[in-house]
Amino acid sequence: MSKLDQLVGAAREDVDRRKQRVSVEDLRDAVGTLSGSRPFNEALVRPGLSLIAEFKRRSPSIGEIAAGATVAEVCEAYERGGAAALSVLTDERNFGGSLDDLRTARAASGLPILRKDFIVDPYQLYEAVVNGADAVLLIVAALDDTGLRRLYEEARALDLDCVVEVHEEPDLERALELDADVIGINNRDLGDLSVDLETTVELIVDVPAGKTVVSESGYRSHEQLVELERIGVDAVLIGETLMRSSDPEAAIRDLTMDDERTREHYIDRAAER
Repeated sequence: MSKLDQLVGAAREDVDRRKQRVSVEDLRDAVGTLSGSRPFNEALVRPGLSLIAEFKRRSPSIGEIAAGATVAEVCEAYERGGAAALSVLTDERNFGGSLDDLRTARAASGLPILRKDFIVDPYQLYEAVVNGADAVLLIVAALDDTGLRRLYEEARALDLDCVVEVHEEPDLERALELDADVIGINNRDLGDLSVDLETTVELIVDVPAGKTVVSESGYRSHEQLVELERIGVDAVLIGETLMRSSDPEAAIRDLTMDDERTREHYIDRAAER
């Protein structure tokens, strides 16, 4: 059994347990009381390379990263540093995350938020909306064609954007058959958790014009981000490098080499406080 199989199996077990505490009907009722989402996809296509800053405490590949990190403080720093969007890990068993982290991030920041988890059941889409996500991650390798299409269509019906994640050519073919707007290319092989930055370089040549491309995993330097922009990547998702930093705001500025990246929306939000 691959590591991905283990992670997906655990996610299904955890969803089943949560269904016993909160019914899908209750979640559907709660969705109707919420205000509109923030435009996640739009944040990825502004001029230059957009940075999605990720909050995560640990991962199966490297263990503890920042076990005691405070969601609000980190996400506020990400926003000040000029991140275009946030990614929040909500898987508890393997990443130390929670839906509480998602809600806290929503309250702390005006940025659009990706719920990053192993999404295998429509129930999780309702959870995502109710707890403050604007987008979800759908991992092609974790789903069959029927499940992938169902989740994608139901997410869009709930006004959730989707990052459809691929790692190899067959994954990309399936994502393109789905006509996904945003393709996430994960340099990490979820079968054995190894990372190869050439994955993005090799796969992006087969992504048609008009698609938004997000590269994920393994980036640590400004020079690497410059190369991503050169080959046509629209956004990069970075977690470990930022979470290990004692100053996440400065870390983002160092990666982007842009001291003026603080967004207008952040200035507007600060003025309202």
